[in-house]
Amino acid sequence: MNIAIHFEIPVRDLARAIRFYEQVFELELERTSIDGNEMALFPLDEAAPGCSGALARGESYVPSLDGTRIYLRVGDIELAMARALGAGAKVLYPVTRVSEQIRVAEFQDPEGNRIALQEMARP
Repeated sequence: MNIAIHFEIPVRDLARAIRFYEQVFELELERTSIDGNEMALFPLDEAAPGCSGALARGESYVPSLDGTRIYLRVGDIELAMARALGAGAKVLYPVTRVSEQIRVAEFQDPEGNRIALQEMARP
């Protein structure tokens, strides 16, 4: 069993965050409201391993460079970082090989969050 089942990325400006994440990850987010908080849900494939999450705007959601660090999987880390920078992100940790099969990088999104990317080489 994988322990992670859901994540929420705090945002101040949900519309701006949606534009950023849709551009960087080339996907469509679904806007909704949950328990009085504005959310934008990442796609979820219940048949696939891993979890999904949301962008979240509400009183208890405070963007930060500190705290929990989430790693989002990408197929091409160089391309994803280029899209992030083009959409207003700042490099916090450049693309770095951490093992024979894994490369990682980190950026600060326009909301002020530290987001990590991970690319795994295909066997």
